[in-house]
Amino acid sequence: MKKHITLILASALLVIGCGKKEEATGSIDDLIKGKKVTELQAKKTALQADIDKIDAALTQLNVKVDEALVSVQAIQDTVFTHYLEVQGNVDTKENIIVQPEFSGTLVSLNAKAGQSVAKGQILGRVDDAGLSQQLASLENQFALAKTNFDRQKNLWDKKIGSEMQYLQAQTNMISAQKGVAQLKAQLAKTVIRAPFSGTIDEVFVEKGQVVAPGTPQGLMRIVNVSNMYVSTSVPETYIGKLKVGTEVDVFLTSLGKTYKGKVRQVGNFINPSNRSFGIEVSVPNPQGLLRPNQVAKLRIIDYTNKKAIVAPSNSIQKDASGENYVYVATNIKDKTATAKKVVVQVGQSSDNVTEILSGLTAQDMIVTDGVNNISEGMKLNF
Repeated sequence: MKKHITLILASALLVIGCGKKEEATGSIDDLIKGKKVTELQAKKTALQADIDKIDAALTQLNVKVDEALVSVQAIQDTVFTHYLEVQGNVDTKENIIVQPEFSGTLVSLNAKAGQSVAKGQILGRVDDAGLSQQLASLENQFALAKTNFDRQKNLWDKKIGSEMQYLQAQTNMISAQKGVAQLKAQLAKTVIRAPFSGTIDEVFVEKGQVVAPGTPQGLMRIVNVSNMYVSTSVPETYIGKLKVGTEVDVFLTSLGKTYKGKVRQVGNFINPSNRSFGIEVSVPNPQGLLRPNQVAKLRIIDYTNKKAIVAPSNSIQKDASGENYVYVATNIKDKTATAKKVVVQVGQSSDNVTEILSGLTAQDMIVTDGVNNISEGMKLNF
C-alpha cells in the first residue's frame, strides 16, 4: 500500500511539473501554433510511460479498498471451563521441632540430618538423674504390697481377719501401683522418640549437651513430605462454589510442574480485613519434590458449561454504544464471503476464549484475524 501511494504521488508531481513547464513555455495551443508538436509528442509519450508503470504496479499489488484478507473459524459446541486463579503456599501438618521433655544431659543421640525415621523410633536419651533406681525401689514396694494384699484377700474370703486389714492392704497396693506408673511416665520423658514417620531435616544439638524443655532451638526438625497440601485464601464471593472434593490444578513455579489436587477443607470464617476465607488443597507428592513454603499457583474450576459456544477473545469488539459484536462471514463462495456485524452477549472468559451467551449459533463462521480492517458488507478473502 505504501508503494502504491508513493507511485500516485510521483505521478501527481509529474503532472504538476509538466503543468508548470507548460505555463512557462505556453499553452498547448501555443505549442501547436509555434509548430512544437514534436516537443508535445515527446511529453505525451513520457507521461504515458509513467501512467503505464503505475497501472502495472496497481495490478501487481491487487489493491482493492473494498476487500480484506481475513481468517475465519467455524463456531462449535464445546466444554467451557472457567478457573479462579490464586496463589498459595505449600505446607504440611507434620513439620515440627522436636523438644526434650526432661532437663538433663543428652547421653545418647541416634539421629542425623537426612535420616528417615519411623513413628516411635528412639532418637536419643536424656540422663534420668536416678529415676531408674527410684523406679526399681517402687516396683519392689509394689510387689510387697501386692503380696500382702493377696494374703489378706485370701483370709478375708475365708472370713478370717478384719475388713479393715483387707481394705488397708488394698489401699497400700493401689498407692504403690500408682507410684510406679507415675515414675514410669516420668522416666519415659527421658527417651526422645520420633512423633511421626518422616525425615530428619536438621539436628541442632550434640551428644553430651545439656538440654531443657521449651528452648526455641529444640533438638531437631522432622518433616513428613508425603502428606502435603496448599493453603490459600479466596474471595467470599466464591462461597458455595468451592466444596470439599473440587478439583484444582496446582502449578509449582520452582519445579515447572502441575499437580492435580482436591479441596480437602473449606474455612467457615470470613476474614473481615480482606473479605476472604481459607481453603486447603491436598497435593500428591509421589516424587518427594514438594517442600514446605514453596509458592504455588492454583487454578480452581468454579464454572463449567458442557455445551457452550465460545469465540476467541480477540475476535470480539465493542462499538461506540458499548455493545459487543463480532463479524460473521456470510454468502460464502469458495474463498470469498461478505462481512456481517453481529451483536453478541458474552459470558466469562478463560484461556483466551470467551463464552457467547447469545447472538451466535453452531456452524457460524466468524472472522478471527483481520477484524480491525473490515466493516459491514465488505468482501472477505480467506
